[in-house]
Amino acid sequence: MTSGIVGILLAAGAGSRFGGNKLLSLLDTGMAVGVASARHLIAGIPECLAVVKPDDTELPPLLAAQGLSIVVNHHAGEGLGTSLACGVAAAPLATGWVIGLADMPRIQAATIALVANQLRNGAAIAAPAYRGRRGHPVGFSARFFNALTHLHGDRGARDVLERHANITELIEVDDRGILADLDYRNAKQAHHMPRNT
Repeated sequence: MTSGIVGILLAAGAGSRFGGNKLLSLLDTGMAVGVASARHLIAGIPECLAVVKPDDTELPPLLAAQGLSIVVNHHAGEGLGTSLACGVAAAPLATGWVIGLADMPRIQAATIALVANQLRNGAAIAAPAYRGRRGHPVGFSARFFNALTHLHGDRGARDVLERHANITELIEVDDRGILADLDYRNAKQAHHMPRNT
């Protein structure tokens, strides 16, 4: 990884609420959830990596085919925080990281690019907002390397965001996808739910 902004796709979740590997579930476009998320992330940020589970043999090659580097999190079962830490540690020379969630395939590439550009322009933390509500992806500058690489458990970067809310720059966007994730198979629709990153 180079010293620019790096996109990190967190794709190592268990999908327990969904009832299986939701990232391989097909959207109405016929594309797998995880692949759609990867395409949008790399369209917004040319250099991206995906953090995956060690026992996942199906998703990694699909993500690699989209141009993402693959990083295996051997502690994925310990929570989202470990995947975020693993991804950031894999790109230690980056000037910042934009953290994407693989179960949020509706986020527009243009929104992702805006977050990355905000970091390039000096923001410490940047995130999109829809009608005043913060969504994903969230971008962190290099000053947060130590904090991010020491994350663990299921809270993701929530504690970091809460401690630094006063320096988080929100970018208002007309993109409802920043709030939408897919959690339940029986709906197969995007649900607006609070997330941990």
